[in-house]
Amino acid sequence: MDKVLFICGRNSGRSQIAAAYLKQLAPDRFEVKSAGLDPADSVHPLVIDVMKEEGVDLSQNTPQSAFDLFKKGELFTHVITVCDAETDSNCPVFPGITTRLNWPFENPEDAQGSDQEKRDQVRMIRNQIKQAIIDFLG
Repeated sequence: MDKVLFICGRNSGRSQIAAAYLKQLAPDRFEVKSAGLDPADSVHPLVIDVMKEEGVDLSQNTPQSAFDLFKKGELFTHVITVCDAETDSNCPVFPGITTRLNWPFENPEDAQGSDQEKRDQVRMIRNQIKQAIIDFLG
């Protein structure tokens, strides 16, 4: 079974969404984890809310450090960064990687405007990530 690690800056949004969708859409094909470079204390509340709309509960997820996984010697067949190129260049190099991808998505924490506008922006990010997972599964 292939092992996939999704990484973003704080492991509070994009990587959590991507991991949840891959687990949901291909549960028997991949072992999936997500992590961040500077993990937040919790998953972003708007991310939790918009994923609940999809029937996915992220409320009990805890952000974790990509560097901690690296130090533990975890190996992954795919490491997919779901953040900007600058963050991608700061990600640890995991030994044994067969595939490394970068899917740049906006950060849900950067959503601007009214509560509804922020929610709509996070939904858009969620939908883009879901489509990337669907495309990945081909």
